[in-house]
Amino acid sequence: MDLGLKGKRALVMGGAKGLGRSIADAIAAEGAVLTISGRDTAAMATAAEELKAVGAQAVTTVVADVGNGEDMDRLAEAAVKAMGGVDILVLNHGGPPVCTASEMKEADLVKWFQNIVVSPIRITMKLMPAMRAQKWGRVIVVGSSGMHHPIPTLALSNTLRASIWAWLKTLSGEVAADGVTMNVLAPGTILTDRVRGTSTVRAEKEGITFDEALSKAAKEIPMGRLGKPEDYGPMGAFLAGETGGYITGTMIRVDGGRVRSML
Repeated sequence: MDLGLKGKRALVMGGAKGLGRSIADAIAAEGAVLTISGRDTAAMATAAEELKAVGAQAVTTVVADVGNGEDMDRLAEAAVKAMGGVDILVLNHGGPPVCTASEMKEADLVKWFQNIVVSPIRITMKLMPAMRAQKWGRVIVVGSSGMHHPIPTLALSNTLRASIWAWLKTLSGEVAADGVTMNVLAPGTILTDRVRGTSTVRAEKEGITFDEALSKAAKEIPMGRLGKPEDYGPMGAFLAGETGGYITGTMIRVDGGRVRSML
């Protein structure tokens, strides 16, 4: 299937590894032009070469910290300069610390509100006018199944991701007639560094080994296994392409059936 991504210009935040990388891989394979951001220069350099090897027409890397608003401005400007514009924006960042609702600290709320809510909105609003003017654009938020079904040990993530989901749902209705779609792509338990970290915490709390913690997580999923990054990225490419042109303001889960709700 041709997704219509050849030559499209995509900015993938956190595109060197994890879920961001899985989307970048899938978009690159369709012949897109990419800019990826992150904080690890070496990892981004390696990722850039690998993305070109799978089909990206060109890849630019930009060092940027999602916790810094000015970095978001600089990232948007660098991407536009490198690619001539941004057609596809993938909003992605690291996750906040594991905690229950009663353990949340105000300082963590303030810090992570910047990362999860303020910075993604800031860079989107920098790039959105051009998308609307050209009557074509895609914004994809790398979310969490906790945005639909709160995860008890990820209360900080649940709380703040609810804000970005509400913003996206609101703005998507304002820009849809201009050909811009906005969606959340929510992973379940995909084996990334983030899941390895939360599984380590779980193992310590429950007095079990890391492998036992992963095994327990797999048993909570109807498919009986953890997801792989390559299970996740292709849906991101689908949403980014012409194929996703009539899907907007929604949350699509790639979770192996973990969320049991019908809504």
